[in-house]
Amino acid sequence: QVQLVESGGGLVQPGGSLRLSCAASINIFSINGVYWHRQAAGKEREFVASLNGGGITNYSDSVKGRFTISRDNAKNTVHLQMNSLKPEDTAVYRCATIWRGGSIWGQGTQVTVSS
Repeated sequence: QVQLVESGGGLVQPGGSLRLSCAASINIFSINGVYWHRQAAGKEREFVASLNGGGITNYSDSVKGRFTISRDNAKNTVHLQMNSLKPEDTAVYRCATIWRGGSIWGQGTQVTVSS
């Protein structure tokens, strides 16, 4: 089965930047779409960004213009570049893809934006 592992989270000051990575155990991102979601403490999980197999991106209104999703097919990795970070971006970020009719999720990486 496909496994996804996120990395790159950490503590950053407001206005700073982080780049998250989502590595897949097999080469699937050249065809499959990938999604980033986040869940803040005490809140429901929300959609952040997506990249489909054709290279089309989509972003939530709250991150549009600040976040960029991209992929490196040779490395089986998807990135989420996060700029101009705000305290409200603090959350556990998880990537996901669709495999054999089901959703595959990574374990998540913590992003904390605080001064």
